[in-house]
Amino acid sequence: MHNGFVESFNGRKRDELLDETMFRNLAHTRAGITAWAADYNTERPYSALDYLTPVAAG
Repeated sequence: MHNGFVESFNGRKRDELLDETMFRNLAHTRAGITAWAADYNTERPYSALDYLTPVAAG
């Protein structure tokens, strides 16, 4: 059985970060992923959360 949330998250991460970024080294990779995840989880509204961010929906 597949988890739709995880598949959607991984697809967005790949499309918006990994396919568009040339990482210089592991530290640059970690910093980019951390920044992207913070934006994804705190700045983006989700229709499933009535267009709130996950932080605001709490």
